[in-house]
Amino acid sequence: FFFHPQPATRDPLWSRGLGDVYKRQIKNRLVNNSIQIFDEVRKGYFKLTPEEWVRQHVINYLVHYKNYPIGLMQVEKLVKYNNLNTRADLIVNSRELEPIILVECKAPNVKVGKDAFDQIAKYNFSLKAKYLYVTNGLAHYCCTINYENGKMKFLKDIPEKIK
Repeated sequence: FFFHPQPATRDPLWSRGLGDVYKRQIKNRLVNNSIQIFDEVRKGYFKLTPEEWVRQHVINYLVHYKNYPIGLMQVEKLVKYNNLNTRADLIVNSRELEPIILVECKAPNVKVGKDAFDQIAKYNFSLKAKYLYVTNGLAHYCCTINYENGKMKFLKDIPEKIK
């Protein structure tokens, strides 16, 4: 099924999901006139793109503010959909390695809308994550899905780490 974000029904404060996470410094370096940012999940430096900037701040938020273990995260995870190989931006797994949160990151200049939700829905078709989180670093949408009735419910924020 496909998702339709409903920002008109949301409290405007809901879009502040990353809060003051941008105040934290993320390691970066300059190599051949190109800025690289350190990815704690992949344990290496990667070219700083607008989407990568958003992803690294989401990882930072989940680890340092929501207490999710970095060892249970996967970046650019291969996901098959209709015989196509796609890559999920970020997956947070349970200790049993079941997907809890599926994250789709967009560049800050990309509007978060139906296309982003359609994309994350395709990734989630086989993953069945409990929470979906779509962000461009400025607007943030988190929802949970009831797979029995196909309904989704928007949340104010990503829940704290599930015990």
